[in-house]
Amino acid sequence: MFQARPTLHLAWPKKLEMAALSPISKRHAFGRRRSSSKPKSYDPKLEHVSSLQRSFSILKSVEELKEHRWSLFDLQYVVLAGLCLFSLWIIEAHAPVIKTAAALGYLLLLLMPATRQFFLPSWPIWTYLLYFFSSRFIPTEVRPHIWVKVLPALENILYGANLSNILSAHTHPILDVFAWIPYGIGHFGLPAICSGFIFLFAAPKTLPVFAKSFGWLSIIGVTMALVFPCTPPWYENLYGLAPAHNGMPGSPAGLARIDALFGVDMYTTSFSTAPVPFGAFPSLHAGDATLHALFMTYCFPRFRPFFIFYVGWLWWATMYLSHHYAVDLVGGSLIASVIFFIARTRYLPHQQPDKTNRWQYDFVEIGEMKRTADEELGYGLGLLERRDTGDSDEWSVGSSTLYSPTTPSGSASPLSDDGRRSGDSESAGMSSRSRFW
Repeated sequence: MFQARPTLHLAWPKKLEMAALSPISKRHAFGRRRSSSKPKSYDPKLEHVSSLQRSFSILKSVEELKEHRWSLFDLQYVVLAGLCLFSLWIIEAHAPVIKTAAALGYLLLLLMPATRQFFLPSWPIWTYLLYFFSSRFIPTEVRPHIWVKVLPALENILYGANLSNILSAHTHPILDVFAWIPYGIGHFGLPAICSGFIFLFAAPKTLPVFAKSFGWLSIIGVTMALVFPCTPPWYENLYGLAPAHNGMPGSPAGLARIDALFGVDMYTTSFSTAPVPFGAFPSLHAGDATLHALFMTYCFPRFRPFFIFYVGWLWWATMYLSHHYAVDLVGGSLIASVIFFIARTRYLPHQQPDKTNRWQYDFVEIGEMKRTADEELGYGLGLLERRDTGDSDEWSVGSSTLYSPTTPSGSASPLSDDGRRSGDSESAGMSSRSRFW
């Protein structure tokens, strides 16, 4: 009859477990950071997150294709296959056997797991190279009009002057070499250098995203140059605003001084016979440099000033050598920024500051966490989060899909106490890995 009044025991924990306060099932956690966690391989059947495929079995790839969950993201491969077939079809040389052998050879590289891990992410890059060099065979009668006055007019409207003509008005051999380093060397060698650093020192799965982003940026740039051809500054210097026509040779512009300085023919012939001589907008030199800087800053943020300096250096070089207007540089950098934003929010793995190379990663988290509506208004449970002033961000781990609803304590750790992977982490890793097939 006489019950004691219930007491409420309040104790502020040292560390709030956000996963226990707000458990979210996997079917409702679409906006959270997607994870691909793997342990330090106690079970030989489990592959480490940084391990590479060594199998050449085509049957294994066929089985993975059967289990793959197809999505709209996979339409990119249909587009790449269409561009490859189109490029092979328009090539002037009538060699059906060679073209068929080339297509089957690349298909074989995509079906073997050991080679697929390199040639599938880099497929957009190879497609871009084939697409670019075969575009010279597009018939003249189907090519669009070449715009001569659009870019100079935009240059004067936006900046009040032709910045390229101003920067190239005074030349010097020292300035020529200083401009040649990023434009003539860095543009061609930097993708391989960045890929090496990202593969060795960034989080696993970062390099495939970088390769796809770089390839699609190049494909978009070539497509825009073919659909909307515009003359660069060197054309205005040579012909003024006279109408241009297809079949006119390109020009090395300021790079001709480099050939004369070193007594070699590195650029004169190649630029004079370029497949796309009137591809001024957008500037792939600026777009590639911006994309490299964004990815490298994301992976190695302490070197951000150097990456920013390189982009500015290349911007100056392109205008000094009379290859691009300033509006071309802005267009290329904007496209690169949009591609990087999509890659960072959806596909890039989260970098862990305490890791120095790819082999130190036990798990990776894919993409960024989306805030709920109440968090956007300032009423979410994120207000109870204990912010740390150090480099380690515990919330970045606890807010991902590494949360296991079957764990009584609501632990957000990707590994259990014995170092093995939990069931939910394993399923999350499998779903994330299928995204990169």
